[in-house]
Amino acid sequence: MSEKVDFDKYTDNYNELLRESTGFFTSNEDYFAEYKVRLTRKKVKHQVARILEYGCGIGRNIPYLQAMFPDAEVFGTDISAASLELAAAENRAATFAVETPELEIGQFDLIFIAGVFHHIAPVERPAVCDLLSKRLVRSGTMTVFEHNPYNPITRSIVNTCPFDADAVLLRPSELAARFSQVNMSVVDRSFCLFVPPRLSSLVKLEDYFWWLPLGGQYCSVVRHAK
Repeated sequence: MSEKVDFDKYTDNYNELLRESTGFFTSNEDYFAEYKVRLTRKKVKHQVARILEYGCGIGRNIPYLQAMFPDAEVFGTDISAASLELAAAENRAATFAVETPELEIGQFDLIFIAGVFHHIAPVERPAVCDLLSKRLVRSGTMTVFEHNPYNPITRSIVNTCPFDADAVLLRPSELAARFSQVNMSVVDRSFCLFVPPRLSSLVKLEDYFWWLPLGGQYCSVVRHAK
């Protein structure tokens, strides 16, 4: 694995780099943010009063979380202080904090995580899962979006993207195993991002191919084990 990526260096041009890496799929980088939050909204059936986006970066997902969960208080955390400065400037109704081992922010009804785990060194993943289990209320839901290592296009994007230089992709089974170690269960898993939005007539077909491990990413719904 390469040296850990310093996201402070990419704060100013994060969206530009993302656009360059995924432009073949869509030129609108906000598409991915809205897509994932909308999918989360479909999977969460209970009342949500507090939301945490763990690893929120520059806050691209925050406006969509606020829009689709309008009654919830939204928090964002990240290890990049520079990213959080930009996120806070653009999302004044949300609360942000730098992730540290000492951070105490209580528990949440929903934890949203998008494209974070592949940046976490494998040896550090158990501790992160333990932290997340403690931050999620017993009746809460966590949605975790990750790059699909079975998709060759995804692997190509990761291999050429500057801020994925430290990426270690993980299979859905590994993610589930990590959470099972802290008494949490993946209760739902679906593959997603099959069809570019320009093929709008085919996008609805994604609902029927959730089981097929060829989507660009996968979504795991995690809850406390009963």
